[in-house]
Amino acid sequence: MPLPSAAPRVHTGVCNLCEAICGLRFEVTGEGPAARITAVRGNPDDPLSRGHICPKAVALKDLHEDPDRLRQPVRRVVGPDGTPRFEPISWDQAFDLVVEGLVRVREQHGANAVAVYQGNPNVHNWGNITHGHLFFSQLRTRARFSATSADQLPHHVVAHWLYGHQLAIPIPDIDRTQYMLVLGANPLASNGSLMTVPDVRARFKALRDRGGKLVVLDPRRTETAAIADEHHAIDPGTDAAWLLAVLHTLFDEDLIRPGHLQGLLDQVDAVREAVHPFSPEATAAHTGIDAATTRRLARELAAADGAVAYGRMGVSTQAHGVVCQWAIQAINLLTGNVDREGGALLTSPALNLIDMKLMGPGHLGAWRSRVRGAPEFSGELPVSVLAEEIRTPGRGQVRALVTAAGNPVLSTPNGGQLDAALAGLDFMAAIDFYVNETTRHAHVILPPTCFVEHDHYDLVFLHLAVRNVARYSAAVVEPAPGALHDWQIYAELARRYAQRAWALERGGLRQRLTGLATRGIVGRLSPRRLLAIGLRRAGGQVKLAQLEAQPDGIDLGPLKPSLVSRLQRRQRRIRLLPEAIRRELPALATELTAPTAGTLQGPDGLPALKLIGRRDVRSNNSWMHNSARLVSGKPRCTLWVHPDDAARRGLEDGQTVTVGSRTGRVQVPVHITPDIRAGVVSLPHGWGHDRPGVALQVARAHAGASINDLTDDRLTDRISANAAFSAVPVWIEAA
Repeated sequence: MPLPSAAPRVHTGVCNLCEAICGLRFEVTGEGPAARITAVRGNPDDPLSRGHICPKAVALKDLHEDPDRLRQPVRRVVGPDGTPRFEPISWDQAFDLVVEGLVRVREQHGANAVAVYQGNPNVHNWGNITHGHLFFSQLRTRARFSATSADQLPHHVVAHWLYGHQLAIPIPDIDRTQYMLVLGANPLASNGSLMTVPDVRARFKALRDRGGKLVVLDPRRTETAAIADEHHAIDPGTDAAWLLAVLHTLFDEDLIRPGHLQGLLDQVDAVREAVHPFSPEATAAHTGIDAATTRRLARELAAADGAVAYGRMGVSTQAHGVVCQWAIQAINLLTGNVDREGGALLTSPALNLIDMKLMGPGHLGAWRSRVRGAPEFSGELPVSVLAEEIRTPGRGQVRALVTAAGNPVLSTPNGGQLDAALAGLDFMAAIDFYVNETTRHAHVILPPTCFVEHDHYDLVFLHLAVRNVARYSAAVVEPAPGALHDWQIYAELARRYAQRAWALERGGLRQRLTGLATRGIVGRLSPRRLLAIGLRRAGGQVKLAQLEAQPDGIDLGPLKPSLVSRLQRRQRRIRLLPEAIRRELPALATELTAPTAGTLQGPDGLPALKLIGRRDVRSNNSWMHNSARLVSGKPRCTLWVHPDDAARRGLEDGQTVTVGSRTGRVQVPVHITPDIRAGVVSLPHGWGHDRPGVALQVARAHAGASINDLTDDRLTDRISANAAFSAVPVWIEAA
């Protein structure tokens, strides 16, 4: 008779797939590397997520068990038939191949010929943060890129200007606000973004239950807009003009009430003068929001006892993304809603990267890209210029690339151009556990363990959470024998690269030896050990032993006003009108009467449409489509079209069409719906898995089309060069 199986063990952990970092409870059977996850549930005792869970968290089990996930290093070889394929190699071989390939390019072409791209998951996985710099800093290249400039760069630029640090981003106090204005964001699908807010539906319900109001401006009736008190379908790409009209109204109707911020604000009169051309009446035709509505919303926000304006992807990834984020901060500051309960507050994480000076404040334009002259920010160039830096000959041409947890072919503008450029590199290495649309070009792929196989402490997103908490999560299951965590991969790459590259160094021997010694010490310490040291140096508010004893997490309480005191300690004031904004506003004012993308014509003679993206709660950028449970059901990669636009083009629901832009063409089914503004179409981000060599069986069977085969690398924010994905002109033809 078989012995009864042991009861499942329950492990407490988190889902760090997205910014919500929801607390989870895993049921696990078996021991050692053979252990299996049998169930994933929300943790009702987690002080931040309070039991909330979304479909992505359940798919952590799928990710762990995915047969397509790489579990040992591979190198690309050409088979007898001329077709590239990947073959397994040892870690020793992999490390040596990567180091030799990068050193060879550096010796022949210089340090800047080696580029780095770090994808979004790097900041979700603490081993990347604690140890990635050990390796990347040794490359000594200015060709540094990341997903930041395809996503959130305007937030960091504005925080750097106004508050003195790129991570000093005031977070909406959603649990106590009385009025929340949301632009270009869909927290019900994203669980927040640069606002870590799990269980957001319940939080919005609580807002309304206490008599508050939620207002959404978005070209699409998103899941968030559907539950809002008001939704206004703004014309995409015009948010800056509308926000400036709100500022105009605050001055025009004497609604400026900075309150406790009064003594810290400089240049208030300069802002008044700068926004004077943007009256609600002057901007109404441009934005599609009538003047009476704009003025009413400005009055409501100014009168509320605790209000906050919040804008995310839709306002960041457009030609005026920095102006949008600046205007949002200016609205919150001038109504006295920064650093107050119910408004926008800085967080107080147990390990504060700002206060401990573990992250620099940032800088803009210290140097510029070789080809286009785009500005760097905090040592990184905008990813919109990566392809041209590879393709354009000359001194400093990028000839080698290291990608870390990223898929820029699907995630950055004009992905088709980048795809072709990657094929011409002399050498490419990837730290990733999939052969995806980008890593298929790599000569070597080094796969780290997956999320449930290592411990975790969130170093970044607790700075953006709507409540102060601290949580340390032990590994849920053991990795397979011989597997390496990401931090171990970086530490070993750093060690071997330092040894191999020694001969390239000239001068500065003492400084070089000191740097190597420091990297050697840190490289031998695990992230857990570094966390223990960091918490002690932070003043002991929380100790690692406490975190380990309380795996549900430690509640450090609601957000508290702290920005004013932090600024006063540094004897810093808020200069409200940065010079780059002052220079940009007159040019923006001329656009109020200039032709828009809608006046352009497609091959059919009809006006071009404006393309926007969208997010689905079952999707996570470009890499969660290999889970059968997440892609099951109705197709999600469809083109949303308004009924009027469909009728003008003779389109039927479900019909496959060709969508074209300056950069490419894709074919996709149409979904005709009134939940999108006329003149606008929407395609989700992260699809397009049908490229040759992609080793993702489920994703290839649900390939979809990549929106970034249509977006334009030439369309960027005019100040920061952040990618402008919103309002891209496109046309539609029957396939």
